[in-house]
Amino acid sequence: MSITILTVPGLGSSGPLHWQSIWEQQYGYRRVEQREWEQPARPDWVAALDAAVRAAPGPVVLAAHSLACSTVAFWARRHDTSQVCGALLVAPADTERPDFPVRAVGFAPLPLARLPFPSIVVASTNDEYVTLARATEFARCWGSRLVNAGALGHLNSASSLGEWPQGHALLRELAASAEIG
Repeated sequence: MSITILTVPGLGSSGPLHWQSIWEQQYGYRRVEQREWEQPARPDWVAALDAAVRAAPGPVVLAAHSLACSTVAFWARRHDTSQVCGALLVAPADTERPDFPVRAVGFAPLPLARLPFPSIVVASTNDEYVTLARATEFARCWGSRLVNAGALGHLNSASSLGEWPQGHALLRELAASAEIG
């Protein structure tokens, strides 16, 4: 059975120039849609992720960005994760920072338990929403491999990554490991 790739956008969703949107167009990946992108409530975001995973016809690999990385961590601690065989967690926003947007409700404190599936955290050295040290802590706690992407900001549309081949290679690595395993 083929693997379903679900993109999981963060706050505000991902615009047309974001690597998630480009991957959806180029490869047919499915987006986890949220009812409220601008004022997210954790229970709603977690429920939407759970529904998308359960609706997939087989194994799933997640490609999450920013606040969606937190969503994945919250989802993993309370839901059936057996269908998920990997997660690419890009630019995980530090929801515990005092300057984190207050319009996001219920995303702190962040779960720091080991994720029950293979994962890769990709972090930038100059991300405005998470320090490299904090992203490193997330990766360690979640049992994720850390990839330092260099000085690429929040790894979003403003980073001008285009289709972001380096990120897609990491996603393909997770998917290939799932197909072998």
